[in-house]
Amino acid sequence: MQALGDFWAHSDPLTLALALLLLGMSVASWVQIFWKAAMLRRAQARIAQALPRFWAADTPQAGLAELARLDTDGLLLPLARAALDAAMAENTATGLQAGTPAAARRTRHLRDALHRSVAQLQRGQVVLASVGSTAPFVGLQGTVWGVYGALLSVAGEGAPGLDRIAGPIGEALVMTAAGIAVAVPAVLAYNAFGQQAAACEAELEGFAHDLQAWNPGEPAP
Repeated sequence: MQALGDFWAHSDPLTLALALLLLGMSVASWVQIFWKAAMLRRAQARIAQALPRFWAADTPQAGLAELARLDTDGLLLPLARAALDAAMAENTATGLQAGTPAAARRTRHLRDALHRSVAQLQRGQVVLASVGSTAPFVGLQGTVWGVYGALLSVAGEGAPGLDRIAGPIGEALVMTAAGIAVAVPAVLAYNAFGQQAAACEAELEGFAHDLQAWNPGEPAP
C-alpha cells in the first residue's frame, strides 16, 4: 500500500490518467466477465430444457408458452414467434412480399430473428476484445512516459547514478505489468465465452432449421 501511495504521489497527471484508464478497463472487463459467464451458463441450460418442451407441446400456443417460461434470455422465443407469424401470414402477404414465395418469407423472418438472438449472445465480447488488445499498450505508454520523465529528472540533477535511476524506472515498469494484468483475464474470458456462445449459436441455427420445415397447423414433431 505504501508503494502504491508513493507511486500515486510522485506520478505526473498523464501517468495518473493512464493508471485510471487501466483501472476503468479492468472494472469494465470483470463486470462483463461475471455477467457473461452467468448469462451463457444460464442460456445453455435453458436451451437444453426448452427445446424438448417446445416440440413436446400439443399446440403452437402451448409450445410458445413453454419457451416464454423457460427461455428467460429471449433466444429461442423470437425464432418460434417468427416462424409462427410467417406461417399465419402466408396467405395475407401484401406489397412486395406478395411476390415472394411463402418459404422465402419464412426464411427471412427466421434469419432476422436468428441475427437478433446471436447478437444478444455476442453482447459484451467487444468490450473484452478491446480491453485485451489495448490494455498492454496503455500500460506500455505509461512505462515509456515514466522512464522518459525519470531520465529527464536525473539528467537535470547531474551525475546520474544507478540508485537514482532504478527507483523511478522500477515504478514506471509497474504500468506495463498492470496493463498485462488487465489484459490477460479479458483475453482468456473472450476465448472461453466465444466457445460457449458458438455452442449456443449451433443450437439456435438447428432450431431455426427445424422451424423452417415446421407446419404449425400440424402436431409438433
